[in-house]
Amino acid sequence: MLPALRRCRPGPVPLPALAAALGPGPFPGLCPGWSPRAVPARGRKTRHDPPAKSKAGRVKLPPPVDPEELLVVLERYRQHRLVLSALRAEFRAEVLQKTREERLAAEGSVEELEEHRRLMAWNDEENARQRARREERLRKEEEKQKRRKLEIAEKRARKMEAFLEEKEKEVLQLQEEAKNFITPENLEARIEECLDNPRNYNFAIDKDGRIVKRTVLS
Repeated sequence: MLPALRRCRPGPVPLPALAAALGPGPFPGLCPGWSPRAVPARGRKTRHDPPAKSKAGRVKLPPPVDPEELLVVLERYRQHRLVLSALRAEFRAEVLQKTREERLAAEGSVEELEEHRRLMAWNDEENARQRARREERLRKEEEKQKRRKLEIAEKRARKMEAFLEEKEKEVLQLQEEAKNFITPENLEARIEECLDNPRNYNFAIDKDGRIVKRTVLS
């Protein structure tokens, strides 16, 4: 390798030898036969080329997405992001606290470190108090929701019971009315009764519902 590099060290090169080494071309001093128009093609079209004839009428459609599956995936991604953000915040707080403690310890400020610890203890107590209040509020809301659901269920049960009682009354009334129905057994007797007691429904009434005129049965 070193003898070859020594032979290739820079120095005066005669022009005829350089031209003979490069060969014929439109631009001397460049690769043989090189031209800016002779760009090597890799089988790809430029953005200005028209589409192929076989793909001229093709319409790209997005792949079908199941709405239920999309909702499940979005919900899982949301929970994943929430968990990651909570973990990052927790780790960031721990790192900041350690860095602050190390800086305070390096500075030798015992009073500031004690004040920081006191404030952190107060912060923890306040967080615990707020957490207890939040848990109590959530417990009351849950109990209230349970009572509301129970009241709705009782109301629905009373409504269903009233509906069943009404239907039972209708059935009993229908059974009472069924005693006067015309059956093949009492058909002859009912015909005789109608013939013995004719009724005339051909009459006129006034505004008050009184009969003012009636025709005579022939």
